[in-house]
Amino acid sequence: MTTDPVDWPSTAAGGFPFPDGVSPALIADGLSDLLVDADPEVRDARAYTALARWAREGHLDGVLERLGDTAAERFTHPEVQARTFAPLVLRCVLDRAGAVPGLVPEAAVRRWYAGFASWYPSERETRGWDDSLGWLHAVAHGADAAAAFARRLPEERTGLLDLCARRFTAPHTDYRYEQLEDARLARAITGILLAPGLTAEQAAGWLSVVTDALAGGGPGPVPPWAFNTFATLQALHLHLTRGLAEGGVPPHAVHVADRVAAVLRLPCGWLA
Repeated sequence: MTTDPVDWPSTAAGGFPFPDGVSPALIADGLSDLLVDADPEVRDARAYTALARWAREGHLDGVLERLGDTAAERFTHPEVQARTFAPLVLRCVLDRAGAVPGLVPEAAVRRWYAGFASWYPSERETRGWDDSLGWLHAVAHGADAAAAFARRLPEERTGLLDLCARRFTAPHTDYRYEQLEDARLARAITGILLAPGLTAEQAAGWLSVVTDALAGGGPGPVPPWAFNTFATLQALHLHLTRGLAEGGVPPHAVHVADRVAAVLRLPCGWLA
């Protein structure tokens, strides 16, 4: 019988001080175990909160690759909460790796990106909230990870924009965004567009994914995926117009916003 070296309830109650006398490897493995727990108090309020804080503070610098590899393996996990919290772990790891260059090899980031790119547009459980499991938020968590990948792999920005578009146009859903998934996607897309170096066509090219998806539309009720698409584009137009509090307005915001507005005239023909 093994005993967890960390008293997690006491750690949470104490404001998450980093445990003394416990190796980071053991802590990383303990966090990874808790991040698949079906209890949202254990998974979210304890494990994820601890991971985010300790990664940001540098306590887990020696085990970032270990944490990332475990998270990436979970994109094919049979339990939904394990899959949907994997991108949050990767976001924490990638953000810390960006703050301290050299902590994580690029090969590892590319390994994780391959798993993420396969999972994100294909995940079928896209509800934001479950009354038993708590926050699932595959769409929002994946959007956060997409923005983090763009910061570490800038050459993949156009591919990440396509991934986001494939996510919100995915037809295999009966869930209409109701937990601000559209806003999280809009923030991620805006963040990806903020980095310099994209041409105007590269910044807006991903919209071909959207127009292709909508090409076969006709009269009748709006299917959930189309509702999600229009909601995301409306949120994106606002983000492009106002910019982000950290970063401002992307270089090609006007061009992309105009292209977005052209798509939104399909359901809203009264727009100027």
